[in-house]
Amino acid sequence: MGNVRGTRTLNPKWDFKRIAAITILVAIFVVSVCLIRFGLVEKSDTSATSHFVRARVTQLIQDNTQRDENTEGILRGSQEVIVQVSSGAFKGKQYQTTNYLSALFNINAQEGTRVIVRLDPQGEGYSAFIYSYDRTGILLVMFGVFALSLILIGRGKGAMALVSLLFTLFAIVWILFPLLEYGFPAIPATVLIVFYTTVFTFVLIDGINKKTISGALGTLAGVLIASIFAAFAGYVSHISGFQTNEAEELLLIGTDHGMKISGLFTAGILIASLGAVMDVAMSIASAVHELHEVNDQMTAMELFRSGMNIGRDAMGTMANTLILAFVGSSFTLLLLIYYYNVGFTQLINTDMVAREVIQGLAGSIGIVLTVPIVAILSATIEKRN
Repeated sequence: MGNVRGTRTLNPKWDFKRIAAITILVAIFVVSVCLIRFGLVEKSDTSATSHFVRARVTQLIQDNTQRDENTEGILRGSQEVIVQVSSGAFKGKQYQTTNYLSALFNINAQEGTRVIVRLDPQGEGYSAFIYSYDRTGILLVMFGVFALSLILIGRGKGAMALVSLLFTLFAIVWILFPLLEYGFPAIPATVLIVFYTTVFTFVLIDGINKKTISGALGTLAGVLIASIFAAFAGYVSHISGFQTNEAEELLLIGTDHGMKISGLFTAGILIASLGAVMDVAMSIASAVHELHEVNDQMTAMELFRSGMNIGRDAMGTMANTLILAFVGSSFTLLLLIYYYNVGFTQLINTDMVAREVIQGLAGSIGIVLTVPIVAILSATIEKRN
C-alpha cells in the first residue's frame, strides 16, 4: 500500500488562472454575439408581422361547445370571447375573437383564463386569435424549483452548473443557430460550440486542473466519435437532415441565407450526446483524481483499471438514458406504429425509425468509448508532474 496523503483539495479556489480563463471565454462569447448580431444577421422589417402577446379572457359572449364522447369527453365547437392584452405594446387593448375547439386544438376560454393571443395585421388594426394557454408562470415556477434544488443540494457547484447550462443554451441559440442559418458548415460549427461550451463548463465548475483537462478532452473525444459514427451511418443508410419533419420549412426559410440542411442530422447528435458524454467523462476523471489524491503511490495502470471499473458502472445507465430519451421523444409515433402492427422490415427501414436508431446508437457508442479514453487520459495526466 502506498502512502496516503494527509491533505486534499475539496473545493477548487478561484485562482488567477481560473478567473483569467473565465474572463477570456466570456469575452469570446460577447465578441462573437456582437459580430454575428451586427455583421451577419440581416435586419428585417417586422412592421407587418404577427405579434404573440399574453392576454386574459374578460368575457365569454357565447359558448357553443359540447363534450365529444368519441374523444374522451373533450370539448368541441366554438366560443365567442373578448380578450384583454396584458403585455407588450398592445397592453390594455381588447379584442373580440372566435375560439374554435377541436380534438387537437383545444383551448377552453372561460372568463379569467390566461391565454396567448396572436395579433395579425388587418386593415388599420389587428385581428386576434387565441394561440394557446399562457403557460409562462408554471414553466417559470418549474425552472425556479429546478434551480433552487440544484443550488441547495449542489451548493456552489450546483450554482456553477446552472450558470454553465444557461451559458451553453445561450451559445447554441445566439451563436450556433445564426451560423447555421447563414450557411456555415453545420458539423464544424457545432464541434466548435461543443468544444467551447465544454471548456467553459469544466473551468467554471472545477477550475483548471488535471481532472478538468482529462474530462474536457475525454468529452470532446466521445462527442466526436459519436458524430463520426452518426455521419458514417447516415451516409451509408441515406439518412440526413432532409428526412426530418422540419426540413421543408427550413429549406423555405434558409434558402435566402444559404442554410445547409444535410449536416443538421449529425449536428443534432453532437448536441444531444454532449450532456451524457460530459457526465460520464467527469465522473471517471473525478474518481481517478480522488484515488490519486488519497494514494499517490498508485501506478498509472492501477488508476486506469479503477477508472474502467467506475466507467463500466456508469456507461450502462447512461447509454440507456440516451436511447430511452430518443424513444420518449417519439413515444406517440411509436405507439401508433405498434397499433398498426407494422412489420419489422417496414419498421426498421422507415426514415423516422432509422434516424432515431442511429441517433441513439451513435450517442451510446460515444459514451461507451469515452470510458477507456478518459480512463487512459486521467491515469496518464494524474501521474505527470
